[in-house]
Amino acid sequence: MEYIADTHSMKCPKCAHGMEEVTYGQVTIDRCTNCAGLWFDTGEAEQLKNQWMGDALDLGSPEEGKKWDAVEDIACPRCGKDMEKTSDPEQPHIWYEVCNEHGMFMDAGEFTDYKHETLADWFRSLIKGSRH
Repeated sequence: MEYIADTHSMKCPKCAHGMEEVTYGQVTIDRCTNCAGLWFDTGEAEQLKNQWMGDALDLGSPEEGKKWDAVEDIACPRCGKDMEKTSDPEQPHIWYEVCNEHGMFMDAGEFTDYKHETLADWFRSLIKGSRH
């Protein structure tokens, strides 16, 4: 859905469509109505990672998320500054964008992968390797 300031919580930094607030337990994050990417204000991803079924808000398909992962230069939806691409130290195959002042953005499917560390993640990191 196209971004409408009166309707959406913010504009998606990847596809510029509207994001809506979604809540699980005590945590409210923003999910894009188009690409299903997730915006986490500082600390929210860690809170959800530690909650049973916290990945229930990550409804997008990983295949769709991989398409949007190719979008490199994005601005923080809170302050407009360029966000930094980074990877999870425990799962280096997961790349997401971070604003050190406001939070992080994960493409569809990335949070589910981030939440569920497995032996397969170790093998996947060997295959995908570093981002250039």
